[in-house]
Amino acid sequence: MRRANPNWFTGRVWQTSVCATTDPSRVRATQISFEPGSRSAWHSHPLGQILFVQSGMGLIGHQDGRTCLIRAGDSVWISPGEKHWQGATPDASLELFEIQKAESGYVTTWMSYVSDEEYLAKPTCITELE
Repeated sequence: MRRANPNWFTGRVWQTSVCATTDPSRVRATQISFEPGSRSAWHSHPLGQILFVQSGMGLIGHQDGRTCLIRAGDSVWISPGEKHWQGATPDASLELFEIQKAESGYVTTWMSYVSDEEYLAKPTCITELE
């Protein structure tokens, strides 16, 4: 694992590329470990993203203002172009797999950092297992 780019994350985050296929597949998968209190910046994916939580507890913030609690075993679909962020809770670590497809060579559009106020807002939903 290598340290994730601090331009896109707050706190200590580690990542490993699991696969990066080429045309026609273009699938990219990454294992990410968030230490307690760490999180991504706001971002979106042109073709959507699947998150699979391996261990720990985390949060996903959505553009509509919802913040959802995620737990080990949860699988989450992020719609194409949806602005969101994800990270560990303040007291627990989070490990997950991210799977997405590249469009025109990229998988993520990065935006602004998540503020402490956004991050510390009380979760408004719990992601249910499908």
